[in-house]
Amino acid sequence: MKAIVLLSGGLDSSTTLYYAKSKGYDCRALIFDYGQRHRRELKSAVAIAKLAKVDHQIIRIKLPWGGSALLDYKLQITNYKLHNTIPPTYVPARNTIFISFALSYAEAIGAEAVFIGANAVDYSGYPDCRPEYYEAFNKLIKNGMRDNNIKIKAPLIKMTKTQIVKLAGKLNVPVEKTWSCYAGGRKPCGVCDSCRLRAKGFASLAVKNI
Repeated sequence: MKAIVLLSGGLDSSTTLYYAKSKGYDCRALIFDYGQRHRRELKSAVAIAKLAKVDHQIIRIKLPWGGSALLDYKLQITNYKLHNTIPPTYVPARNTIFISFALSYAEAIGAEAVFIGANAVDYSGYPDCRPEYYEAFNKLIKNGMRDNNIKIKAPLIKMTKTQIVKLAGKLNVPVEKTWSCYAGGRKPCGVCDSCRLRAKGFASLAVKNI
């Protein structure tokens, strides 16, 4: 069984890669360089792919219209409350774009699945991280692709961050190599939503946040 895994280098996508491998999939990782301010994640994604011993490709695309704090350094990344609104770090249609690339790759090589580390419990409030989104996308595949048996799988979708940290430990994910911070510095800022959610997962288990 072949699978395409969307790999950002963060805790969730890295855990998803190791989960897919544990289920017997022959995985290929897709890593996207879309001009994000937290470019440090690209280094982590490549490192994770190599440690997992999977083929990987970096896809470079441009989103010149911006519309996100991850693309525009003038916008703040910490000026909102989790879950109360769609955050400034939301990138318009990002998952739709990424999944479309992954589906093309999957169909071209005869892969059966596309894995993504989306989560709808402890997350930033992105509309493209909800179960309904992936259910709709799978219906789209049935009606719009030659190989309409490909499935989008989001195994972490209903997990808390604590459960994800536990799963990462069980699967021996090299969490020390993952990168979650959105701020774009050399060290995690500790205050962006991604840093806070990561810290929450480790703290609840009394495990040191690596």
